[in-house]
Amino acid sequence: MVDQSKIRQTLFALRDEIEALRLRSAADQKPIALDQQSVGRLSRMDSMQVQAMDQAKDARRAIELKSIAAALTRLDEGEYGYCVSCGEAIAPARLEQSPASPFCVECAKN
Repeated sequence: MVDQSKIRQTLFALRDEIEALRLRSAADQKPIALDQQSVGRLSRMDSMQVQAMDQAKDARRAIELKSIAAALTRLDEGEYGYCVSCGEAIAPARLEQSPASPFCVECAKN
């Protein structure tokens, strides 16, 4: 069986790392200034593209945080390590690679 205290520590560490990344990227998501005198149109478009990419990264991080929170809930309820779709045990190697994974390999394929 899985060492629950180790998994909990890993999930908390992942959560803290993602939260730190979200805080660092918050400055990059500020609105782009419309001042054409200091920034040319192409530079502004490039800044807008970088901003959009940062917003997409933040959205993915939010999904990861929800996944981690769900894994912690499953851990508290004694359901961690079992596929939420079919109920079968998730391979330990899969959980080691992706501790917040809610699905076994077969269900993840579908």
